[in-house]
Order: sequence, then C-alpha cells, then structure tokens
Amino acid sequence: MYVCLCVGVTNQAVADVVAGGAITSKQVAAACGAGAECGRCRRTVRAIIEARRGDATPASADPDR
Repeated sequence: MYVCLCVGVTNQAVADVVAGGAITSKQVAAACGAGAECGRCRRTVRAIIEARRGDATPASADPDR
C-alpha cells in the first residue's frame, strides 16, 4: 500500500527504514522521502513507527511514561 503519494513510498519501504533505525517521522522523511512533501502521510508514518516499536499505546495514554 502506498503511504506517501507525493513521492510514491509504500508502507513496506517505511517499515524497512524504521527497522533500519529511524525513530521519528523526520528521520523517515530523510531516508525515503515519506512525509517530506505535503505532510498528509505523517500520521500514517508515525503509526508505522509506533507499530514497529511495539508501542500501540500513545504516550499520553500511558501513565508510566
């Protein structure tokens, strides 16, 4: 599935970048371009980052953070 239509980046490409060490949407944008243009995909990029980290609970909802 395409995550970023501006530059044609797929969810797999974003997941690969995250697996390679990217932990912020800015790092993902620098590595593959997703989120660097219009920004509409940044929410999805952040969701992929959180899913890869195994942290499905937003920080604001977790009282231990």
